[in-house]
Amino acid sequence: PGLATFEKDGFKMEIPYSKPSKKGRLIFGSTEERALLPYGVYWRLGANEATEVTFNQDVLFNGSEIAAGTYRMYAIPGEHQFEISLNSDLGKWGAFEPDYALDVLKTKVPVVRSDESVEQFNIRFEESGEEVLIVCEWSDVKIKIPVQPK
Repeated sequence: PGLATFEKDGFKMEIPYSKPSKKGRLIFGSTEERALLPYGVYWRLGANEATEVTFNQDVLFNGSEIAAGTYRMYAIPGEHQFEISLNSDLGKWGAFEPDYALDVLKTKVPVVRSDESVEQFNIRFEESGEEVLIVCEWSDVKIKIPVQPK
């Protein structure tokens, strides 16, 4: 299990998640390439339980207003961008897709490729001016989701 936490000036974010390992597998790619996480297919941003994010105050999540609270956070990987969604369907275990009618937000973030491969999926926070970036990295892929307290 993993836990990413951020706290500064009264603003708090927390993301409990599970950390699968690469183990020599192709992580992101096409179904023809037999990728573990094919482009265009739901991914829970980790393993085991669905990944959830909690904000203790209202935020701008990649520029969109989101109320304080806890949300299921998942992705649809793509070669050049990931679609990231926040959903109100909480407390789920397994790779089961959420009730998409309960999506609160869908947004897209670009993929950044790295020359270094990350063996174990990781979520961390990075400060960038007024924003805090949720950084998700695995294999040679990194995405950064900007969050700003309101």
